[in-house]
Amino acid sequence: MELRDIEIFLTLAEELHFGRTAERLHISQARVSQSVRQQERRLGGALFDRSTRTVTLTLLGRRLRDDLEPGYGQIRAAIDRAARAALGGCGTVRVGAMGALPSELRWLVDAYKAQFPQCAVEFTEFHFSDPFVKLRTGEVDAQLMWLPVPQDQGWCGPVVLTEGRVLAVCTASPLAARSSVSMEDLAGRTVLDPGQNVPESWFAAMCPDRTPSGQPIPRGPQARTFHEILALVAAGRIVCPLNGHVPRYYSYPGVTLLPIHDAPLTEWALVLPTAEPAPHVRALVDLARTLGARHVAATPSEAPLG
Repeated sequence: MELRDIEIFLTLAEELHFGRTAERLHISQARVSQSVRQQERRLGGALFDRSTRTVTLTLLGRRLRDDLEPGYGQIRAAIDRAARAALGGCGTVRVGAMGALPSELRWLVDAYKAQFPQCAVEFTEFHFSDPFVKLRTGEVDAQLMWLPVPQDQGWCGPVVLTEGRVLAVCTASPLAARSSVSMEDLAGRTVLDPGQNVPESWFAAMCPDRTPSGQPIPRGPQARTFHEILALVAAGRIVCPLNGHVPRYYSYPGVTLLPIHDAPLTEWALVLPTAEPAPHVRALVDLARTLGARHVAATPSEAPLG
């Protein structure tokens, strides 16, 4: 049994769900199923009982799990120790992030520097109008991106932040008097056109072209930077869904930010140009996965700007 197959088996034994196992390991669900079938054929017995609703370990599966876990843990520990040794005592991880988000990752940076005191993390800003260019050109080792990220744009690491969303509206808009808004309030209101360098699936996760009930959301002018977006909002030309941390960091005359009470949570993940990064980068990714995601503090119920 290959090490990857052991990892798939033990993860599935923990999750008892093929979809969550695939998501956690960043592989396809078909790859999980294929691995399990191969091991069952090799062993001559079922490892899992599957139904349309549940997955449970068989007696054989429980025995294999109990036998494999100690050895696998030792192998992982040895790999981790080797990775730390390979750091060579130093290394700087270059992380791309938008706007004020580096402040929300201070907990991860501090933990990384405490564990690897001669390593460092440097942030560089990127703009949503060409979000993947720094990953493609190698200017960053990792980038903080909201999900989902198209598979051809990078390798998706662990989720590190989650947060709610707000809607930026002109203070002269009737919406500005409300305490919150719904995704349905975007119907018929013009939002940003992201431009040709932004993958549609990635942008639509933040700013869809239809409301949940199917009402169209027209797209209008383009902008290259966050402040250009705020200028368009203040002029009443667009409304724009933004992430919940925005009111804590930004003030712009003529713009009001309203919580979107039924918007899905934004998940921010570390995205890398390759699944096999340098050891000091891998150490940061592994630490982020171990520590788990943090939720960004909720915004005020109404946040007028300017």
